[in-house]
Amino acid sequence: MNGNETICHCKQVTYADIEDAVINHSRFDDLIDEFEEVKKITSCSTGCGGCHDKVLDVISEVMMK
Repeated sequence: MNGNETICHCKQVTYADIEDAVINHSRFDDLIDEFEEVKKITSCSTGCGGCHDKVLDVISEVMMK
């Protein structure tokens, strides 16, 4: 995935937006806690929820770097 790829179409949240939320804000060791924090920061996965799995994938990828 690249930084400009839109992950959440309802809220227009990109890969880079999610990456920024993970890197520059509270870091957790737990994927679900991080997902909840990213949702608060970016509003991703709060519309239709269709991006849920993609958001988790991005968070996992960023956390593993």
